[in-house]
Amino acid sequence: MPGLRGRVGEWVASPPVQRVIVALILINAVILGLETWPAAMDVAGPWLVGADRVILGLFVLEILLKLFAHWLHFFRNPWNVFDFFVVGVALMPASGPLAVLRVLRILRLISMVPRFRFVVEALLRAVPGILSIAGLLIILFYVFAVMATGLFGERFPEWFGSIGASMYTLFQVMTLESWSMGIVRPVMEAYPYAWVFFIIFILIATFTMLNLFIAIIVNTMQTMTEAQHDASRSEIEGVVQAEHGSVREELVALRAEIAALRRELGR
Repeated sequence: MPGLRGRVGEWVASPPVQRVIVALILINAVILGLETWPAAMDVAGPWLVGADRVILGLFVLEILLKLFAHWLHFFRNPWNVFDFFVVGVALMPASGPLAVLRVLRILRLISMVPRFRFVVEALLRAVPGILSIAGLLIILFYVFAVMATGLFGERFPEWFGSIGASMYTLFQVMTLESWSMGIVRPVMEAYPYAWVFFIIFILIATFTMLNLFIAIIVNTMQTMTEAQHDASRSEIEGVVQAEHGSVREELVALRAEIAALRRELGR
């Protein structure tokens, strides 16, 4: 039985099978998109639904084969747990709004493509730094929201009438979406020097804090890449040293044989 499990595990993890799974995920993504198109459902609705169920069955079969091959060790791999959860959600009976959860199956593409996994792992490793920056950004938002409520709340209660309204308005300003013509210029008609407040906020929140988020993620990805290169270099050096050791041993043995031959010829 262990031999059978090993062969099943190797077969499921083999590149051809993995390429087929990736192709099925892409086909499933197209089918789920077509199911939202009334014209396509009128023409080939039953075929699309049937194909969707067949592909889901193949996904379930893949998970079952992996469970058979690895048993409880299957859940030690976070990506296996992710696949199990995504496929399990698709099996849950759902109707109405919950039916859209079927589209989560497309997320399996993340676990199947190494570069996608690398990006997600980098994001997860960057979470502590991101949370620190997010906490600092929340404090910044709160301080500026209190100031904006006190400065502009009386004349513009729909934008700055409360802390919550001010924070939402400042979030819009931070994204630079209609911040000038939509918010700042109307405020400047009542408060001519309001531009100073908003320019300072944009410089701090948009051009400084958000760039810190990007810097943390890029630094994490660079660190992971260097670690992978170091591991590969160490592995290659180990192989080279092992080969050098074997070559050295063969040379020593060859010299010993030559010396023995010389002694025999000398006799």
